[in-house]
Amino acid sequence: MVSYNGNLLEENIQFLDHQNRGLRYGDSLFETMRMVNGKLFFWEDHYLRLMASMRILRMEIPMEFTMEFLESKIGEIVEANDLGGQSRVRLTIFREKGGLYLPATNEISYCIEALPLISPFFVLSEDSYEVELFKDFYVNADMLSTLKTNNKIINVVGSVFAKENDYQNCLLLNGLKQVVEALNGNIFLVKNGVIKTPPLKDGCLNGIVRKKLIDILSKIEGYEFQEASISPFELQKADELFITNSIVGIQPVTKYRKKEFRNAVAKELLGKLNATARLS
Repeated sequence: MVSYNGNLLEENIQFLDHQNRGLRYGDSLFETMRMVNGKLFFWEDHYLRLMASMRILRMEIPMEFTMEFLESKIGEIVEANDLGGQSRVRLTIFREKGGLYLPATNEISYCIEALPLISPFFVLSEDSYEVELFKDFYVNADMLSTLKTNNKIINVVGSVFAKENDYQNCLLLNGLKQVVEALNGNIFLVKNGVIKTPPLKDGCLNGIVRKKLIDILSKIEGYEFQEASISPFELQKADELFITNSIVGIQPVTKYRKKEFRNAVAKELLGKLNATARLS
């Protein structure tokens, strides 16, 4: 089942039409979250990012869109689908149909979907995970690129490229040829005790787990954290590379071209991320 504007509907019931602005123009935002035993990981951060993004896109925020209201609607669809203790939830917001590029209204509708997850917590994968640069198209280094919108065609084409060439993921570049992010998350680089991730001004997604790891790194000793641009030339000199998102948590990269990487820092940070998630 899915939830459409708070109403539970069977998945095979058509509730979106050809005039949907998310379909027509990508006039839409979404949040993807983990829910474990009725608790959404980092829910306040997801909610605040969504509200800020809606304001940036001039969407009208309904009066009932409180944290408690949306959390209850998410809980309803998870319970209706009988997904057990843990689930992957997607909340999609799209502007109401009408108009061409100029909307007829700024009012919105929303849809909530839920799928099962195997593990209740973030688990570090030990599988081979090779990445490559995707250079066919580039990310714009602007605020819109930092939002989690439905305009993800570069991620789609990049994913096809990765599959065709037997890579597990690709790294995206901006117009200045700086490494911005992976196809499905933010990128972190570790070298000689220094941990770097690209700044938002380079065009990377304003990721929730990215934010949490920055908070964690500000409170622990032994590492120097830098929010700084990453050149492709730095990748093969790194000790570690890892990718972050709200579903996987931390995904270590094992290989980039001829360089193979360790995952000791990723393991350490994953334990702290799980501890943070339990308290969120």
